[in-house]
Amino acid sequence: MPATIQVTPTAARRFMRRALLLDAPAPDIATALTHHGYIQIDPINVTGRMHDLILRNRVQDYREGGLMRHLHGEDRPLPAARRTAFEHHLPSSHVLVAFPLDAWPHLLTANSARTRVASAWSGRLTKRERELSVHLLAEIAARGPLGSEDFEDERRARRVWGAMRLTKSALQKLFFHGRLLIAQRADNNRRLYDLPERVLPAATLAAPTPTKADTDRWVAHTLLRQRRLALLKKKDLQLVEDLVQPVQIAGCPLLHCLRTDVPLLEAAVSDPLATGAVASSAAAGPPQLHLLAPLDPLIYDRRITSALWGFDYTWEVYTPPAKRQRGYYALPVLAGTELVGHVDPKADRLNRRLQIVSRRVRRGHKVADAVGSLARWLGLKP
Repeated sequence: MPATIQVTPTAARRFMRRALLLDAPAPDIATALTHHGYIQIDPINVTGRMHDLILRNRVQDYREGGLMRHLHGEDRPLPAARRTAFEHHLPSSHVLVAFPLDAWPHLLTANSARTRVASAWSGRLTKRERELSVHLLAEIAARGPLGSEDFEDERRARRVWGAMRLTKSALQKLFFHGRLLIAQRADNNRRLYDLPERVLPAATLAAPTPTKADTDRWVAHTLLRQRRLALLKKKDLQLVEDLVQPVQIAGCPLLHCLRTDVPLLEAAVSDPLATGAVASSAAAGPPQLHLLAPLDPLIYDRRITSALWGFDYTWEVYTPPAKRQRGYYALPVLAGTELVGHVDPKADRLNRRLQIVSRRVRRGHKVADAVGSLARWLGLKP
């Protein structure tokens, strides 16, 4: 393990901006996806979907819906041989993400494990679901990509929190188990499933299943690719010790970055704006503002966001309205190396306007240009 690098908070923040592609966006979606290891997907569309808001700040000329077009094609599903990425869940979680193809072998063990546990959402099939799945798989094999609405069976599956159609429940579990994959997104983001051999290239499906140790190492490495500066558990650190550099920042626990990112970290340390050799406001002028997605990699680990950035943020979409501090879909505002507040926008698609439900921004920072840019990207008026 190399010696720990001592870094100021400002230098660390500058490093995170650069390492997370906020200062120099990637030329295309594939490059950004490879760089980050995955992009989190979320269906809620208040002011653009989560994955689109994440990539908007990281890919040159990114257009709304770009990730889904990259994954699945435009009007019809991409042939398996042309696909370079796919949708699935992080191992041992319900977090849906877009992965590059090389992730697939590392998901096989988790997919198999889900078939043996009791879970209404992702676990083993119930007797009724198991019987129905024979019909579902046969229909998809014969007819191509289908969603739950394409089947007339109206039986309900019992859930802890309520009920859903048995067809939807069975298809969802077959996806979690890797027996079906999402081949296309129809209107309103609706999933259309197909057989894995018609979604993933043959070479990807033929790749050998890694050992548990190899997959555990891949998971830890992917966490570092996703966040670039991370708090590692002891067991994870042991898996990737040869890949990481310890970084000590005043007021923060010991963090780690990838050794391949050390030149970028050293550049951030030597930057005169990071060392305080020049007054940033005088030398650089007002920084460009970024409206970050609620689950943006920069702020995903709330402990690091609080300790390093001095910003306590919670995504409040599942918080009862009376307890919300910022708003249903508040976007944090990044100004240079500071998080300076939030804007809570809502797209009124019918009237083609971007409404601002609430905002709270530190004095001296104006968000009108950033809000206007978001509105234009959504095809709306601010």
